[in-house]
Amino acid sequence: MKYIVITGASSGIGLEAAKAFAKLGKNLILIARRTDLLDHLKEEILLEHPTLEIVNKTVDLSQKENVLDLYQDLKIYDIETWINNAGFGYYHSVADQDLEKVSQMLHLNIEALTLLSSLYVTDYEHKENTQLINVSSAGGYKNVPNAATYCATKFYVSAFTEAIALELQTKESPLKAKVLAPATTETEFAQVANGSKTYDYTKGFGTFHTAKEMAQFLIELYQSQEVVGLVDRNTFKFDLSGPIFAHYQTGIKNM
Repeated sequence: MKYIVITGASSGIGLEAAKAFAKLGKNLILIARRTDLLDHLKEEILLEHPTLEIVNKTVDLSQKENVLDLYQDLKIYDIETWINNAGFGYYHSVADQDLEKVSQMLHLNIEALTLLSSLYVTDYEHKENTQLINVSSAGGYKNVPNAATYCATKFYVSAFTEAIALELQTKESPLKAKVLAPATTETEFAQVANGSKTYDYTKGFGTFHTAKEMAQFLIELYQSQEVVGLVDRNTFKFDLSGPIFAHYQTGIKNM
């Protein structure tokens, strides 16, 4: 039995992605910090898709030991696709940042994603029909005002994932690495990033996608042969493409 792993599955894009993959008949391993929301999501999915297997794991991925323990716990499952969606934003000028929040963001957006990606690639690089999908941001390809540190974490995600994709291609590995880069999406992101309990996207942004729309873009990326799924910040058009960052060509075939 094969499974799709989704971190950060209790809300937003992760939650909608779980529902979208369930519609495709995929068994799910859902990971997040909030047990009650995970349990509610599991119940909701099983009401519509009672034959699916849903495994919930409550984990705070900002703690390194939790990351390693989680992966070890999941080694008993055959994981078709691993989606690193967990992460959060923090919008402040560098001089005004809360360093505790910055540290937590670095641990979650970079360290946890790197460890989980590395472990998954190590175990699955020779297995057919497998994918690693890391969720970055349009801010992982173009900087955003008052978000230098957040964008830097997402530049890392984008560059790291594109490099994995090229590395796997060079090895002629069947495992595919892909990066999803949303622009403004109506989730809890803005509340966390701006330190506000409420946030009106219709007042803050002229255009944005819903989490459900972004989940559908994720499915398009999953079903494609491309490496990057990027939302253009100006047009909000979703495009699939090969790697975007410049890279050395030595020993690497064109994609």
